[in-house]
Amino acid sequence: RIHGEDPGTDARDKRSMASKPRLVQAGVIVAGVAMNLMVGWLALSGGYMVGMAATPGSSAFGSVRDIRPTITQVLPASPAEKVGLMPGDKIEALQTGAQKLAAPLNAENITRFIGDHQNESLVVSVLRGNDEKVFVAKPEDGLVEGKKALGINMADVGILQLPPHLALLQGAVSAKQVTVSTAQGLGVFFGRLFRGIADWNSVAGPIGIAGAGASAVQNGFAAAAFITALISINLAIINIIPIPGLDGGRLLIIIIEGIIRRPVSPKIITALSLGGFALIIMLMLVVTYHDIAKLVG
Repeated sequence: RIHGEDPGTDARDKRSMASKPRLVQAGVIVAGVAMNLMVGWLALSGGYMVGMAATPGSSAFGSVRDIRPTITQVLPASPAEKVGLMPGDKIEALQTGAQKLAAPLNAENITRFIGDHQNESLVVSVLRGNDEKVFVAKPEDGLVEGKKALGINMADVGILQLPPHLALLQGAVSAKQVTVSTAQGLGVFFGRLFRGIADWNSVAGPIGIAGAGASAVQNGFAAAAFITALISINLAIINIIPIPGLDGGRLLIIIIEGIIRRPVSPKIITALSLGGFALIIMLMLVVTYHDIAKLVG
């Protein structure tokens, strides 16, 4: 903790944060958020040094190699989920009882093949890690408007490996993209939360994060680097939200004090901070409940 950070601290104490100019106080608050963003950038850069998943043409700093059609999403209650297909599975072969999808094997051709065989069972051979697995599933109605589907989204994904100086540049680009998309996603979530229609499946609490982290570690350094970056960037964005109890709330108070040119009452700051913490704890309890419900389900 920073000496003199608490509300009501004597500003005459020269060692106290309260005695510093408000611009300095704001800089200290922003520094914590900036450090989280920097960790995200460095983690992504480290991932690109060893080789990280990427789509063709996604980088201006190098070429993607070993490109394969990969499942990126499995819809809930879909035929794909019921048989056990998972995001990250690389599709090695696809066939019906009478026909096999010929090369080239890519996401576009696979999607077309599934659409042409909506009423047949499909044999899907995938590579999961170092293990080959085979699943049999039949497209169903209700997942995609106007046609039957397995319930998977795919992309052609390969490995992008860069030297350190280019990895740092690509890491910065990816960190910016993750930051923007995360901020947009959180904005949508909180907007729906205030309207009472929040999708709790789109967020994770401590239990969900621990599970995702454990899975990422098992999938190698690049996956662990990505989940580390994602968590760190999420923390940065959440922490800067102007809710009392978070850094963003403290930054807002500093700005208000700068405008009114006098300190805000410590009693008001304490009351707002307690209210903010109560709101955060309630949110965490609800998210944790949904984490457990997803594990049990």
